[in-house]
Formats: sequence, C-alpha cells, structure tokens
Amino acid sequence: MRKLSILGFALLLAGCAGLKPDYTKPAVDLPAGWRDAPADGVQARDARWWKVYGDPVLDRLVDEALAHNANVMLAIARVDEARAALSATSADQRPQVSAGANRSRTRVSQRGPVPLSPDVNPEFNNTRATVGVSYEIDLWGRLRNATQAARADLLATEAARETVLITLTSDVAQAYFALRAFDGQLDATRRSLAARSEALGMQKRRFDVGDISEFDYRQLQADVAAERALLPVLELQRAQQENALAVLLGKSPRAIYEGALEAGSDPEDRTVAIVVPAGLPSDLLLRRPDLVQAEQTLIAANARVAVARAAYFPTLSLTGYLGSESVALSDLFTGPAGIWQAALAAGQPIYAGGRIDAQVQAAGARERQALAQYQLAIQNAFRDVRDALVAQAKARERLEAESERVTALRTTLRFARLRYQNGMTGQLEVLDAERNLLAAEQNRIDALRSQRAAIADLFKALGGVWS
Repeated sequence: MRKLSILGFALLLAGCAGLKPDYTKPAVDLPAGWRDAPADGVQARDARWWKVYGDPVLDRLVDEALAHNANVMLAIARVDEARAALSATSADQRPQVSAGANRSRTRVSQRGPVPLSPDVNPEFNNTRATVGVSYEIDLWGRLRNATQAARADLLATEAARETVLITLTSDVAQAYFALRAFDGQLDATRRSLAARSEALGMQKRRFDVGDISEFDYRQLQADVAAERALLPVLELQRAQQENALAVLLGKSPRAIYEGALEAGSDPEDRTVAIVVPAGLPSDLLLRRPDLVQAEQTLIAANARVAVARAAYFPTLSLTGYLGSESVALSDLFTGPAGIWQAALAAGQPIYAGGRIDAQVQAAGARERQALAQYQLAIQNAFRDVRDALVAQAKARERLEAESERVTALRTTLRFARLRYQNGMTGQLEVLDAERNLLAAEQNRIDALRSQRAAIADLFKALGGVWS
C-alpha cells in the first residue's frame, strides 16, 4: 500500500511538471553586422532623439503631441486595463473571504411529513451571520500559469505603448518637416512668379510698341499662368499637411479648423548623418518595443496552453465558515449559537463532449500563431532598419546632387538672360532656364525633407534611442 502511495505521488508530480510546455526563446539567424551604415556621423544619447535636428519648434510640437495625442491616451488606458486584469487574475491565487448575514421569518406546515405538536408555534424567526473562507489548491498550476499569462499581457501592452510613443514622435517630425518643405516650395514658387510677372510687364510694353512678336509675348504669358497654377496646388497640400499635423498634436476640431501651426527656421547644416553603433544587430533590434510585445505575447500564449491542459485534472478547494445562528436576535452572539464548517471539495471532469480537447488544441494553435508573429516581427524589424539605412544614405546623395543642380542652373539662367538681352538667343532659352531652375529648387527642397524623414525612420526602426 505504501509503495502504491509513493508511486501515485510520483505520477502526480510528473503530471504537474508536464502541464506547461517549457518556454525557450526562439532562435534567430542574425547577420554579423550592419550594412549601408555611414562611417561618420552622430549618435543620439538622449531619449529625446528628435533633438538631433536642433529645432526648438519641433521640440515644442513633440512635447504637445506626447501630452495630448489620442493614441497615446488610448495606449495608456490599455496598460491600465492590463494591469487591472493582472491584479484580478492573481487574486484567484489567494484565499477569498466573505461575510454574510440574513434574518428571516418562516412558517412551516402543521400537516407536513413531520407533524408539529399543538404547542409548537409554526411561525418562527431565524438570524444567521457568518464569515466564509474559500481557497482553491492550485495543484496543477492553472491559476499560477493564468497569472503568468496576465503578467506577460501587461508587459506586451506596455511595449505597445512604447511603440505608440516612438511612432508618434517619428510621425510628428516627418509631418513637421513636410510642412516646412511645402513652405519652402511655396516661397520658391512665389519668388519665381514675382520675377517672371515683372518680366512679363516689361515684355508687354515691348509688345505694345512692336519690339517683340505676339507669339513671343503670348508664350511668356502662358508660362507665367502655368506657374501661377502651381500655387493653389501647393497651398492645398500645405493645408492638408497642417491639418494632419494638428491631429497628431491632439488639437481640438475647432483648433484644427481655425488655427495655424508655427514653422521654424531651416538650419540645413544640421542635417547630419545618424550612425549606429558597432556590434551585433540583435543588441539593438531585440530592444524594439514591437519585438518585446511579440515575445511577451508568445510567453502568454505558452502559459495559456498549461491553463487549458489543467482542465483535464481535478480541482481541489477548501471551504469553511464561522458564525452564529439563532431564532432570537438577542442570543445571536452567545456561545450556544455558534456554528462552523470546514470542507474539502474535489471535482473531476469525466465527459465534456470533446470540449477540453478542443480548448487545448485551440490554445496550442494560438501559441503557434504567436510564434509565427514573433518571427515575422523580427524579419520586418531587420527590413525596416535596412530600408532606413539605405534611405538615409541615398537621401543625402540626392540632396547633394540637387544642391549642385540648383547652383548650376542659377548660373545657366543668368547667362541665358545675358544672351537674350544681347540678342544672341531667343526668349525660349530663358523660359526653359527659368522652368528648370524652379523645378530644381522644388526637388532640392523635397530632397531635404526626405533626408530629414530618413533620420526619423532610422530612429523608429531601431526602437528609439540607443547607447
């Protein structure tokens, strides 16, 4: 008999140990180092990575977005919800204490199966007051694993909040520099339009006295009108960009409709390259909040497999109460009125129509989904970093090329005007030079915006600041 008891206890421990699958961090085939990273540049050491731009207006806008953006408030509320869910789940592992009291008046039948003697009053009062305790013995780890899953959910939600913050700061920076790019393109277009309108007035006077043909004059007039048509398009795009930035800042509908956002100066000399530190990419990327979220989701799914398997085994609960019961309220707390109970309850599912099997299979399927999502998140993370590094390098190359093009076209326009004034060429050459210069200035401004956006994308891809 003793041997059978020892064997049963050993089997019990083996069953407890086999309920939960061992969690092992999934292996990842990591590259040896970064590619396309600039050799020279700066590293952001402060958590406020956007200060690398050196723009105080952007600093104020980011602070405003972090304080008022609706997505941030939503993420914070979700963290609070997950924290409360963890507290509720972990409470199941503790004894539950409750109190109850009732007073009743009852009349029993005088003709029932137990006849009452004539001198017994069929009506009587009863008062009962108890304090009850219940506790489930977590023999199979169901409650413990449920708490671990809830804790992983909380960590995943906190990581999701960090992802929201990083995405928000990146979006604000990109939206702000897009707004400044539209301002620069509008200024360039207005300057060009003012100069060409003045030239059109001079050519109108020459046309009136017959110095130039109507063909030349109408060609210049059409070219000025075409340039004027660019302004409404740029103004519309700027207004839309301003509204998008206002939403990111969490402004009210009235402020979005009536307000105007401030755009700062344009210190182009601060558009430096952002470099990443040497070392294994995993040292940085595995800190990305979305990867932390994916892994914690996998941990939670792993723990819930054990929760589902625990349904195969019996539940054990300790219950009891202590109190008083009396027909007379004045005798309720006297010694003879005391009552108590202590009980051990056990329940074992025998047949559930395949429900438990289905729940275990569903939990396992969710764990496999979480694993696939984690692996996909890592793949996307490395793709994001590679894209951001390449985009930063190519954006700087494009900016340098467009700057050289603008410098060359300014000289070309100056010579074209001199040649036209000296009668060495026609007006078409001047018009072409003016159109080319305006297009180059517009492209250069957009290249500057792309270079700044690439910096924000790189910080976002790396999960914020690093050290």
